[in-house]
This record gives sequence, structure tokens and C-alpha cells, in this order.
Amino acid sequence: SLRATANWTLGFAYMLQGDRAAARRAFTEAVSLSQASGDIFTTILATIGLGNIQEAENQLSLAAETYRRVLQLAGDQPLQVIYEAHLGLARVLYEWNDLDEASQHGRQSLHLARQYERVIDRFVSCEVFLARLKLAQGDVADAAALLAQASQSAHQRNFVYRIPEVAVVQVLTLLRQGNLAAAAYLAQAHKLPLSQARVHLAQGDTSAALAVLEPWRRQVEAKGWVDERLKVMVLQAVVLQAHGEKNKAVHLLCDALALAEPGGFIRLFVDEGLLMAHLLSEAAVHGMMPDYIGKLLAIFKAEEQKSEDTSYRPPAQPLLEPLSHRELEVLHLMAQGLSNQEMCERLFLALDTVKGHNRNIFGKLQVQRRTEAVARARELGLL
Repeated sequence: SLRATANWTLGFAYMLQGDRAAARRAFTEAVSLSQASGDIFTTILATIGLGNIQEAENQLSLAAETYRRVLQLAGDQPLQVIYEAHLGLARVLYEWNDLDEASQHGRQSLHLARQYERVIDRFVSCEVFLARLKLAQGDVADAAALLAQASQSAHQRNFVYRIPEVAVVQVLTLLRQGNLAAAAYLAQAHKLPLSQARVHLAQGDTSAALAVLEPWRRQVEAKGWVDERLKVMVLQAVVLQAHGEKNKAVHLLCDALALAEPGGFIRLFVDEGLLMAHLLSEAAVHGMMPDYIGKLLAIFKAEEQKSEDTSYRPPAQPLLEPLSHRELEVLHLMAQGLSNQEMCERLFLALDTVKGHNRNIFGKLQVQRRTEAVARARELGLL
């Protein structure tokens, strides 16, 4: 039993160092020893560790099976530690776009992890996950509130491993809110390469985004971190498209799709938004991976329909003539600092059409320039 515990602890230490192969060996040994000694608690801990490794290696089905096995092992025993299995399962279900079940496991994970709140930092990860889920559901305000709470807890208790984790989703939320300055500060302060690239992309500086992504990709490839490599490839493809290198973007996307398909990744692509939808459509035109791309595009279409029904329809626009759905889209891009040409590429509209929308927005908001339009829109609750 003591050897089992020692191996689990060693596996956890290897995970923190990023040595996943060594962690897998240690966790496997811990499972074997704990089962032999009848130590159910360490069996559960080590099995959760194996699930974490499988998830990091993009083996989502295997990870989900492992996390469910933990819940079966625990049975009706009041073991708070199974919050890790609930959280892991929630992450996998989220990736598979089963947001309702992901939410259930995420909330259960937070409920259990809260019982360790004073000594263990994982309740912060639960809050971060639920915030990411809120973003996917279009509830930006609730996501921001959850993250503010998680950030405060992490800083107050000096949970240093969780602080960058919170910042990653805070950057996503700030970008969604159009607050590029705050997003840029967080990404830089915590040295988050993917977040920095996202900020550069939102600012329209695709060259800077690519300059950040390329060396980071080399680093994660050298470490054998296949999950991080896949994330970089997906974001690189989006940036390359925005940079005007569409052929290169499509080929890189197809490489990423080939790596992602066995795991059934969905949100990895859908969370990238319109640029990814356009890139997938371009790949579909070339007849690449029709079944997988067709499935992803169908989800994009469903989310777009939902967005049209909710996201761009404020409860009441205090204007004599309300902004149209398309004008609100242009206004949101304006708030992100995109130029007219960049709006054309993002929305697939002619330059004159975008300029026409700008004139309509200025007229309805009774302003003369972009900065005034954004400020007025914030006052009215349109952003």
C-alpha cells in the first residue's frame, strides 16, 4: 500500500514536470500495487491519473471510459476525491459538444471539490471549466463572474498553478467583450503563447500571431505534448487564413483534422468561430474529410441559428431605429478594432457594403466616428 501511494505521488510529480510517459508508468504501477493490497483509495487516485494522461494524449474515448470506471469504483462511498473524475469526464463531454451532460458533471465536480477548498486548489479548475462552458453557451456575463471569483480565490490562497489557467479563459472572455487592452495585458503578464496569438489576431496583426505560434509549436512537439500541438495547429490554421495564406491554412487544417478525428474533437474547432467555419467550408470544397467536416459545419450552422435567435438581440434597444442583426455584427467587430477590410474578410462582404453598414450605425447612434460609436453602444448596453 505504501509503495502504491509512493508511485501515485511520483506520477503526479512527473505530470507537473510535463513528463507524461514517466507519469503513465508510475500511475500504472500504482494501480497494480493498490489493487493487490486492496487500497481502493489509491486505486481511484492512480486511475484518475491515467485518465488525465489519456486525455492529454487525445484519447478521449479511453479517458471517458477511465473516468467512468473511477465513478464505478467509488460506488456509493462518500469519496470527495472523485471530483477529479467528474471534472475529467466533463471536459471530454464538452469537447464532444454534449454541453448539458458536461455541465452536470462540472457542477458535481465543483460541489465535491469545494469540500477541499482550504487546502486543495482544484475547485478553481472546476470554476474555470464552468466559465468556459458558459462562454460556449453565449453567457459572457456569467463566465466573467465565475472567473472573477476563481481569480480571487487563486490569488488569496496563493494557488500558483491555477492562476495562469484562470487567465487563459479570462483572455477569451475579454476578447469576446471587445476589451483587447485587458486581454493583451493578461496574455503577456502570464506568458500565455496561445492567448497572445489570439490577442494579436483580434488586433489584426497576423504576422505577430504567427511569430508567437511557430516557436511554441516547436516546443510542444519536442516535449511530445500531442494535445498542445493539436491546439497550436488549429489556431495556426485560423491565423494563416486571416493572413491570406489560404492554401497553407487548408492543408494545416486537414492535418489537424486527421489528428482530431479519432478522438471525436468538436469544440476545439467550433470555439474558433466564424474564421474556422469559413476555413472548414474551403476544405469541404476541396473534398477533404467530408464526413468529419460535414459534421462540424452542421454544428456551426446550428450555433449560428441559435446566435441569431439570442446573441444579437438585446432585450430592448433604446434607439428610435434599432440596429439590424448585421449592423450589430459589424458593431461588435468595430469594438474589436477590426478595419473595414478585415470586416469584409471576416463577414464575406464587399467593402462598400461594410462602409454602408458603418454609415447606418453612425446615423442610428447619432455619432461621427468609430470610437464614439463604440462608447455610445456600451452606454446603451449593445456591447
